[in-house]
Amino acid sequence: MASTSPEPAAAGETNDPIHIRRLELSDHERGFVALLSQLSACPDLTASEFATRFAEVAAQGDDHVILVAEDPSASDLRILATGCLFVERKFLRGGGKVGHVEDVVVDAAARGRGLGLRVVRRLVEIARDAGCYKVILDCTPELRAYYARCGFVEKGVQMAVYF
Repeated sequence: MASTSPEPAAAGETNDPIHIRRLELSDHERGFVALLSQLSACPDLTASEFATRFAEVAAQGDDHVILVAEDPSASDLRILATGCLFVERKFLRGGGKVGHVEDVVVDAAARGRGLGLRVVRRLVEIARDAGCYKVILDCTPELRAYYARCGFVEKGVQMAVYF
């Protein structure tokens, strides 16, 4: 699951120091869980708990991809943004696959730099490369315009049961 290969730079980003890469075990110390708490309730995990969950996710290979954005030139090496892609294998569409984008969050201090857009676009590229016939996500009404800029269109109604 770990990769240190940065996302290829888009036009006009060649001097951008931001790297987008897969989650690494060491990201626990770089504030990954704290970043997720800016999205939803997320109690801290011990290093052992994080390592256990990391191993479970890594065992799913390319069917569960967590990307993070970091600035390796920064002094504190904190995770600035993250997003997740889960690939669902279906019986529909001849055994097709659907990509689910989840847990997209950009650190409050790093917002407005296009990091979330870059993470989401990279997740969509990974889904396309994996052979997914569509990529879906759920968001609040306030984020509709944001995800439209990422290429998503509103479709259907999301419903949930929480435990």
